[in-house]
Amino acid sequence: MILRNETISALMLLVSLPLISGFAGLSTTRPLRISTPTTTTLHSTPTPDDIPSQSRLEGNRREPTIAEISIIDDMITKLLAAPSHELPRVVSKAIRVVSSPRFFLRIAERTDMATSDAEKDKLSELAGNLVSTLEAVVSTTEKVLDDTALDVENIVKAAAEPLSGEFLVPLLPERIASMREVMDQIESPRLDEGFLTTIDSWMNKSGQDGMDGMVVILQKVLQIYAGTVITRARNTGDAPSPAAVLFEELLNMDTDNWDFQLRNKIGEGEELLSSEALMAEIQRTIESVVLGLENGSMAQRVQAEYLRELITRVEAMPQE
Repeated sequence: MILRNETISALMLLVSLPLISGFAGLSTTRPLRISTPTTTTLHSTPTPDDIPSQSRLEGNRREPTIAEISIIDDMITKLLAAPSHELPRVVSKAIRVVSSPRFFLRIAERTDMATSDAEKDKLSELAGNLVSTLEAVVSTTEKVLDDTALDVENIVKAAAEPLSGEFLVPLLPERIASMREVMDQIESPRLDEGFLTTIDSWMNKSGQDGMDGMVVILQKVLQIYAGTVITRARNTGDAPSPAAVLFEELLNMDTDNWDFQLRNKIGEGEELLSSEALMAEIQRTIESVVLGLENGSMAQRVQAEYLRELITRVEAMPQE
């Protein structure tokens, strides 16, 4: 699946302005049902029952009312009369209306109803100008986003292919490594509840809009987050045990490679590394790190689920 880098800024705008549903109808992918902020998942795979047959956004499930069409017509008339240099200001103030698919459909309807070629040309030109104006407005919102949202954006951007700016899902190892490098540059105090809430909001919005690939990327961000903050919080001492060394390796690698690493490392070395020793190391971390977090916080839930998945993988290893 391929997603373009430009979708990030649009997504940030939609999340920061929750009343906007404008870009939702532009997706051609069937939407996934994503967990709510209280049940964020890192590893789950959607089942057919999780996939709704239509958009869950109320505004996309019904025809507009006469009053809504009147509002759209008034805005179209206002934009037709506005100088081109005024479009960004006008669009910014009415982005909830202007960014909706229904707005562009109404322009097309009015173009068909126009009685003169001059009017048709003006409406067609307006539609083209609005597309570029919306892109510019969305881009400028980056300047007013808080540091938390920008941190998330930078990590997600690192998942894009450098030359094309596209997202290739599943992500290539190089892109995951780039995401981890960006995460490593973020100071621990900034990897807080606001950081996780932003990711969860993006996931929820992406799921509603059918952006399946973006959901996968954001799940990967959560996995990298969990490995990073747990690594920083652990105290392995000056002479870590073989189990502690392996655990650190697992925390700092892609979760898709866990099974391979476990098969290669369990039972290896002069001091045979057992799955029991690794499980004990994980358990100590749960007790000293995860249980010490604020009870019920997103940080605690995300890190606990991450380690629970690792425990499941270790338990699935064949016993010698």
